[in-house]
This record gives sequence, C-alpha cells and structure tokens, in this order.
Amino acid sequence: MLGWLAAALIILVAVFVYLSSGSELEGGRVAAAIGFGALALLYLFALAGDYRNRSIQALKHVAAWGLIFVGFIVAYSFRGELKTVFYRVAGEVMPPGHVLTVETGTEGNKAVKIRSTGNGHFAAMSQVNGTSMRMLVDTGASTVVLKATDARRAGIDVGKLSFSIPVSTANGLAYAAPVRLRSVGVGDIVYNDIEALVAKPGSLNENLLGMTFLKRLRSYDVTGNFMTLRG
Repeated sequence: MLGWLAAALIILVAVFVYLSSGSELEGGRVAAAIGFGALALLYLFALAGDYRNRSIQALKHVAAWGLIFVGFIVAYSFRGELKTVFYRVAGEVMPPGHVLTVETGTEGNKAVKIRSTGNGHFAAMSQVNGTSMRMLVDTGASTVVLKATDARRAGIDVGKLSFSIPVSTANGLAYAAPVRLRSVGVGDIVYNDIEALVAKPGSLNENLLGMTFLKRLRSYDVTGNFMTLRG
C-alpha cells in the first residue's frame, strides 16, 4: 500500500512541475514546492498504516486529494484571468457609487472602478480631508467643488469664506469661495493639496470631482457602465 501512495505522490509532484514550468517557478517557490512535497510524503507515510487492507479506499482518497492539488495549480496558473472575472462580477453587483480597487499589473500604479448611476453619470464615494462624501465625476468642472454642508464636515470654516467667484451650475449662475483641500481620495487613489471651491450655501446639489483632481491621474476612461481611474 505504501508503494501505491509513494507512486501517487511522485505523479502529483510531476504534474506540479509540468504545470508550473512556464509560470516562473524559481528560487523561493522551488523551495516551497520541495517543502510541500516532503510534508506530503511524511503525511502519506503516517497514513499508510491506517489504510492497510483498504486499498480501494486509499486510492479514492489519493485521487480526491490529487484533484484538489491540481485544482490549486490550475487556479494559480490562471490567476490573472480569475482576477478579471472577479472584478467583473464584483462590479456588476456593487451599488452605484461604490469604489472597487483593481490591480493594474504595474508596480506602483493603482486603479479604481466606479459603476454608473444609471443615468450616464458616475458618482463615487470619496474622501475629502479624511471625510467620506459622494462626489459626481465632472470632467467639465475645472476644479473640485464642494457643497457648503459637506465642506463643513471636512473641517472647513464656511462662515469665514468669501463667496466671490462666479461659477456656472445646472441651476444657473452661483458663487463660490476658493479653498485648498488637504487631501482628496477615491478608493486607494489619494492626492494631497487640491485646489477647490466651496459653493455658496444652497446653490449646489452635488459635490463635483473636477479637473484639479482628475488631471493628476495617469488616465481615466469609460467602458460600458464603468469608469476606471488610474493613479
């Protein structure tokens, strides 16, 4: 019986090496594979006595563990494709405004996906000076613009602002005050020292994520119902 178990282990290790031959299995990964094989062999030796005179059951168990082992290797080999599927599924079920951080494949780069609100616009749950608030992505806005109520929540003393700058909004002409924000972030993409405006109380219905934030991005694009911001 022990001979069968050892042969099964050799087959599993051979499958592992074959499937991993093109997946940069080097250095520490080789050591990890050898260590795994050694532990598996010890495990099989320990179980050999329990399966004496039960060859069929032993083979069934070896086959089951073999399938699990191969399944892990296949999942590892196709990890990039599986991540794409995960992001797609997560993006479809997440509510509008929720931000999903995705991997770009390039070290140091970050990206987030934002689902459409359903009317062609994109709004993201953002952080301004560490405070969470909903912001409408607006490439037509030259700056980030905050409602007075949310500016207060972000630690800005609205009562001391001078609303002297005319701005065009969906409701017509309004006035705003210039400020500098300590930080503005969407998901894992965070930028410091952002030029912004605070709209006069009652004159703005949505916070706007304008170009003073967007122009710092590496890129942004829209595909279907999703906008991707790349930092």
